[in-house]
Amino acid sequence: MAKIFSKNWQHGENEGEIYKNWESKGFFKPFDFAQGRPFVISMPPPNITGKLHIGHALTITIEDIMTRYHRMLGEPTLWLPGTDHAGIATQAVVDKNLRKKGINKNEIGREKFVEEVWKWKEEYGGEIVKQLRAVGASCDWSRERFTLDEDLSKAVNEAFVRLYKKGLIYRGEYIVNWCPKCGTAISDDEVEHEPQKSKLYYFKYDKNFPITIATTRPETKLGDTAVAVNPSDERYKKYVGQIVDINLDGVKRKIKIIADRAIDKDFGTGALGVTPAHSMADWKMAEENNLEKVKVIDEHGRMIGDVGDYLGLKVLEAREKLVEYLKSKKLLEKEEEIENNLSVCYRCGGAIEPLPSLQWFVKMEPLAEKARNAVESGEIKIIPKRFEKVYFHWLDNIRDWCISRQLWWGHRIPVWYASEKLKVKSEKLNEKEIYIGDNPPADWIQDEDVLDTWFSSALWPFSTLDWPDESSSDFQNFYPTTVMETAYDILFFWVARMIMMGLELTGKIPFETVYFHGLVRDEQNRKMSKSFGNALDPLVLIEKYGADALRMALVIGTTPGQDMAIGESKIKGMRNFSNKIWNASRFVALRVSDGNLQSGEVGGDRIDNLDIDEKLLTSADKKILESQKSIKSKVKSHIEKFQFSLAAEESHNFFWHDFCDTYIESAKNQLVQLDKLDQLENSKKILLKVLSESLVLLHPFMPFVTEAVWQELREICPDLSESIMTAEWPE
Repeated sequence: MAKIFSKNWQHGENEGEIYKNWESKGFFKPFDFAQGRPFVISMPPPNITGKLHIGHALTITIEDIMTRYHRMLGEPTLWLPGTDHAGIATQAVVDKNLRKKGINKNEIGREKFVEEVWKWKEEYGGEIVKQLRAVGASCDWSRERFTLDEDLSKAVNEAFVRLYKKGLIYRGEYIVNWCPKCGTAISDDEVEHEPQKSKLYYFKYDKNFPITIATTRPETKLGDTAVAVNPSDERYKKYVGQIVDINLDGVKRKIKIIADRAIDKDFGTGALGVTPAHSMADWKMAEENNLEKVKVIDEHGRMIGDVGDYLGLKVLEAREKLVEYLKSKKLLEKEEEIENNLSVCYRCGGAIEPLPSLQWFVKMEPLAEKARNAVESGEIKIIPKRFEKVYFHWLDNIRDWCISRQLWWGHRIPVWYASEKLKVKSEKLNEKEIYIGDNPPADWIQDEDVLDTWFSSALWPFSTLDWPDESSSDFQNFYPTTVMETAYDILFFWVARMIMMGLELTGKIPFETVYFHGLVRDEQNRKMSKSFGNALDPLVLIEKYGADALRMALVIGTTPGQDMAIGESKIKGMRNFSNKIWNASRFVALRVSDGNLQSGEVGGDRIDNLDIDEKLLTSADKKILESQKSIKSKVKSHIEKFQFSLAAEESHNFFWHDFCDTYIESAKNQLVQLDKLDQLENSKKILLKVLSESLVLLHPFMPFVTEAVWQELREICPDLSESIMTAEWPE
């Protein structure tokens, strides 16, 4: 039965089958190490709780473009996929699901709760992976990793032990960013700042206190132990050094008046109530001035300690009560509405309470110095270059990283104590009191906390390649990796920490190049969100227009580090281009094979090879071949320079305008010159050569339709490779 080249490109019927065929034939695995240094990308691991969003689709598209391109260059190419356990997010999802069933995690206990999370992960955690496949991700799924895999967990423990032994991990009671809603400490980089309107209250602690202070949080003043003023402020010079007894609604404190150059003379009254236990800046002042640190807010956002009638109140309740007291005693001088920033948790959006807590920290300054040198020396290249300045600024102002989290789901800290009471002892413990590692003495008690998700993520480029076994073939062949491609908004969370950990633990950079893409916005340049009703669901768009159309729409117009706007109309336009590729290819295949344009039946003529006789070239032939030679060079150059939009545009414009609109029209006349058989044969070869090479240029961007057409062309030209994925990049 004759082969039929169908009239229309049906993405819904073909994309899934094409992907299965690629995977079953092992095309995603690296091969032929004789070709030299491999090209390697570690996929930024999406959360197992996640659903594919438009930002994921952009990430996958850009990484897949690079992967397919380097694979076609003949380089051993590894794109290593995986998912992240997402500590806070996953625990919250499972906890919520259990509550719907009437189950309280605190009643079933830690062990059973973790079992429930693993069950949930097995049932739902793979959804994001299926969605990545739908976009066309040609990664090596045989190497898929999960941050809580046994081998990766061993790597995390090994990293902790090594850093601890080097004195780079320590435990201590310091002020941290506490999220009462999530019930855990979070790092500085996980705190976001939302502008808000707030009241600035001007008051004195009591009628005998000589200075009026101003604050947006009166309730914290119950924990004040000092008032700070600028040393150059003439109004307060005579008070500096004095210690004044106060009575604030029954709460008695000794307030020391201190001088600090950081105090802004023009803000409020120029006098700042110092609350060491509930402000990062105040904690530092307390350390420098030997001030007492009085904790008055607990981990649940309620008043604690020696706070009189305020004990047990929520912070906002305490604020209202104290303001009423100040008014009644005529201590409140005025209220002023101002705009300031509210510190919130980036996960849940809840207000952050700075408070002292016994936590584990990583010393960052020694790591930051190496990370700075790696970029300054050019060993690691950041694209676009302007983000180097942002990177250096963060490193120059870095603070120690709080890595412990008060959660049950995650990598439990590999620390054991000889007794229960030592778990809460803030002083440094000796080796008879604490054990760090995997083989603790019998009956010792493990630390309850887990590690920050970003700690394990920081090891991702090498933990996924069998580290700490540096003799393994994967580590030897694929580390350091080549490119880290991700969104610029996780420069601090992830990229900088990967560089630090890679250099410290392996002695090598984790990757050679960092490529930052921008965020995806709507056509009005607004952030996409459910609340705006403008979020584009990539899976819906793929079902409607095809993965190729979505990918092409995402990549054309994107530039390194710049946000991009996209709407459904752009994706629809690229669906039309998918159809153009199919229709033009159908025409060429049927004309070259002497088939039937109406029925789509492929003819019996075959082309054994694509060797062109240059003596028979027409002016139109010469023009298209010269034009394609130029385009091949430009596309290659653009991809090598990470200019993916330009590469896609060049490929698109050449195919649509040069090939379809111009050359195919000219070739129609050449294909009917039956008295010039040599000329006819040459014209057929040129059509197939230009078409097949155009498909290869387009393949990294639009893998499905180009593969489908390639298989149709193999019926006519058996000399073509088994798959377009194994075709050589045209020179």
